[in-house]
Amino acid sequence: MANVFTNFFKNLTGQPQTDLDSLIKSTENVTLVCKGCNNESSKHQLLKNNMICPHCGKYFRMGGKERIKSFCDKKSCTEMFDTFESVDFLEFPNYAEKLEKAKKSTNEKDAVVCGTAKINGKEFAFFVMDSRFMMASMGSVLGEKITSIFEYATENSLPVIGFTASGGARMQEGIVSLMQMAKVSGAVKRHSNAGNLYITVLTDPTTGGCTASFAMQGDIILAEPKALIGFAGRRVVEQTTKSKLPDNFQSAEFLLEHGFVDAIVPREKLRETLSNLLGIHSKKGGND
Repeated sequence: MANVFTNFFKNLTGQPQTDLDSLIKSTENVTLVCKGCNNESSKHQLLKNNMICPHCGKYFRMGGKERIKSFCDKKSCTEMFDTFESVDFLEFPNYAEKLEKAKKSTNEKDAVVCGTAKINGKEFAFFVMDSRFMMASMGSVLGEKITSIFEYATENSLPVIGFTASGGARMQEGIVSLMQMAKVSGAVKRHSNAGNLYITVLTDPTTGGCTASFAMQGDIILAEPKALIGFAGRRVVEQTTKSKLPDNFQSAEFLLEHGFVDAIVPREKLRETLSNLLGIHSKKGGND
């Protein structure tokens, strides 16, 4: 078995930076079917509509770079830590194959994109989790990248905006996966101690260890409408508590009602909302 405490990542050193606007390929000939109404829409059309079905209003899940492009100033995004790459350091059965499949299907090296950007001229650091990559399970590289962006933001006095989406811990990496909860939480705390703002946007689904740590540690916690947000699954909770749960249990609306979320913000209003929040809390100011 490979040494568990070395060689977690490939190409850890350096912070190559890339203009994200040039990385999203043309989607005019790609068609998607809405699970809400079964109507077809072109991917190009959906991207222009924030990945919201124009027929019934149902939200499609967004890829990391699609999400970034939807709310940042044009050509303001700079990706960081994009050489960090997951490896099968425990030689877990079939993990290497699953990693390669996820990398090819998403054109990403892991389940989170990090960097800096601007909204209406206001600079911030960001991380965006991508559920297409092994359900954005929380592994060593994901934890390292999010920790690194918080450390960069702390050093440069930048606010952080984090878009969460996760199915939980990546079991193929064992206890190292669970360690990321404490690792990222420590970086969040140091960022907070330095007087910096952290905004989380909970998207569908945000579950497991992500919810039990950095997803719910934001100074301001926003959520998308009807997003699934929780720790354990509904069936597990019902079996453990021996009680029937409400139909809207673990929805964004349920969490708002019970004080776990500050606001539910539709995608079309998210850019404006984030801009206003950054303006209110900004140390360096920006354009209105």
